[in-house]
Amino acid sequence: MTESIARSELILGGQKSGKSRRAELLARHWLARSPQHRALLIATAEPWDDEMRARIARHQRDRAERVPGLATLEEPRDLAGAIALHSQAHTLLVVDCLTLWLTNWTMPSGADSMDFEQKKALAHNWQAQAAMFLIALEQAPGPVVLVGNEIGLGVIPLGREVRAFVDALGQLNQQVAQVCARVTLMAAGLPLILKETV
Repeated sequence: MTESIARSELILGGQKSGKSRRAELLARHWLARSPQHRALLIATAEPWDDEMRARIARHQRDRAERVPGLATLEEPRDLAGAIALHSQAHTLLVVDCLTLWLTNWTMPSGADSMDFEQKKALAHNWQAQAAMFLIALEQAPGPVVLVGNEIGLGVIPLGREVRAFVDALGQLNQQVAQVCARVTLMAAGLPLILKETV
């Protein structure tokens, strides 16, 4: 576990690979360094069904036990605005997770009933939002830790929409990795540093 806090770190991995746990450990180390330090989790999950509501509640309880000083802000769509508003030199932001954020923009609830023009407008809005997010990330005065899934390692999925989502997430991960000072791949709870910029 690298205990140093990078200006920005992207943590990628599969489901249950240890991504969120690493982000929490970084937040815990940050909070322990100074009584002036603050940490804020920006949660992107939306409780769209009973299982997701239960999952979110469980994550909230677990985080409160592991990192009591980690505050939470629920922001499923406007990450650029949240980073611009809350980033400060003494505040570490944890964004968990980019994959759900992309889902909220590209596959929102009710998207099945949208016509072509509505879907086209949604895609345009997503591109603008992603561009603003990358600018906010680069301009953040405090450290930012971002959690996201690496889902492009498996079988090519069936269905045009799912393939488009996998492509969009891969592109987002590449763009964020270019901006971040550190990129970490998690597997079986173990971090592998892919990029480290001093």
